[in-house]
Order: sequence, then structure tokens, then C-alpha cells
Amino acid sequence: MTTAIPYRVTTPRVLRSEWHKFWTLRSTWITLAAASALVLAVGITMGSTYDGDDSEIDTVVFVLLGTQLSQLCVAVLGILVTAGEYSTGMIRASLTAVPRRVPVLWSKAGVFAAVAFGLGFLTNVITFLVAQIWLSDGDKATSLTAPGVLGALAGNAAGITLMSLIALGLGALLRSVPAAIGAFVGAVLILPEILGMLPYDAVDSAVNHFPTQSAESLGSATHLAGAASPAMGLLSLALWAAAVLTAAALLLRRRDV
Repeated sequence: MTTAIPYRVTTPRVLRSEWHKFWTLRSTWITLAAASALVLAVGITMGSTYDGDDSEIDTVVFVLLGTQLSQLCVAVLGILVTAGEYSTGMIRASLTAVPRRVPVLWSKAGVFAAVAFGLGFLTNVITFLVAQIWLSDGDKATSLTAPGVLGALAGNAAGITLMSLIALGLGALLRSVPAAIGAFVGAVLILPEILGMLPYDAVDSAVNHFPTQSAESLGSATHLAGAASPAMGLLSLALWAAAVLTAAALLLRRRDV
């Protein structure tokens, strides 16, 4: 007679564990609140002070300029989700409870991605609608049902989510919050800007598929000149995130805590 194991490790249980850990941290609430507040505050400021000088900028890009700041908040949260456990020693308990290890990383990434995208999209929609209170009588007047608007709002949220998954993966790779933040800012945000200044067409083409540039192509209702298409940008960004997370998973299986 086979005895059922009462507390078997399953994917739903690992996800539930990571969900509870995610929401019990004060840093989660503070960082997410700051990210949403930045987007909304900048959107209101841009809408209420618009005087027609930026008429060439896409409306969605214009009202969501605050996401350039909120991206850092969400990325830091992604790093804290993984590297933060190494700094506190909590990772030992997590990996002891889940001996296969890798499900812990995938569950962290899944919970984080769901929250980051859901909150990001909701914040974008609210910011867009609030900004339209001031923009509705000018050349940037538009609606959620206008061609490309909802796609751009969702694309912006998806871009921030995937960029932050790269940060989460860097946190798991480096196991240090300061090192992961430095790697994200230096390699993901600054390096493409430096390479873009080189006078080579091949380099320009390659830089268009780097994470930051790919994310920018997702958040515009109209195609940005010189940028990759939204579909290609999404694919490039997803591949970057998958590569970093896969590398983190391989190292997680092979090295000690």
C-alpha cells in the first residue's frame, strides 16, 4: 500500500510560497508605490503644463515619460527578490524546502512578472486617462480606443517587466544587491548609449535590439523612426530576459548557496 506524501513540493505550492514572501516584505510595497507614483506624477505634470512645444512626440510616450524613472524602482525590486534573499540568508531556507532549486527561481520570476505587468499596465491606463483631462482639447487629444493606444500602454508595461526580469536574473547571478544594481545600470542602461555613439551602421543595428532600445519600441502608439518594430522589440527583449534567467538557473543548480 502506497502512503501519500502529505507535504510534497509542487509548483503551485512553490508559487504560493513565493507570493507570500513577496508581499510580506515592506520593500515590495514601498518600491511598487514609488514606481506608480512617479509615473502618475510625471504624467499629470506633463499633461497640465503642456503648451504645444512637443507636438511631434507620440501621446503615449509623452504622458508616460515617468516610466523612465519608475523602471529603476521596479528593476531594484526585481534584484531584491533574488539577491535580497542572499543578503539576509533566507535563500538557505528556500532552497532547503525546494531541493531541486530551479523552481524557486522560476516561481520568483513568475510572481514578480505577474505583479509588475499588472500594476504597470493599470498605472499606465490611469495615468493616460488623467493626463487627457488637460490634453483633451489640444493636438494630443486621443482615447484608449484609438489605434495603437492600448497596445502601447500594454507594451510599455511589458517592456518594464521584461527589463526588470533581466535585473532579477542579474540578482540571482551575482547574489549581491549592489553588484546587481551596478551591472544593470552599467551594462543594460549605459553601455548601449555608449555603443550608439560609435560611427558604425552595424553597431547601430545591433544596439536597436539591446534591452533598453527594444523596450522603447514597445511603448509608442506610432512606429518610432529608426527603432525596431514592436514585435521584434518584444522578441529581442524576451530573449534577453530568457538568456539571463537561464544562466542564473544553471548556476543555481551547480554552485553552493
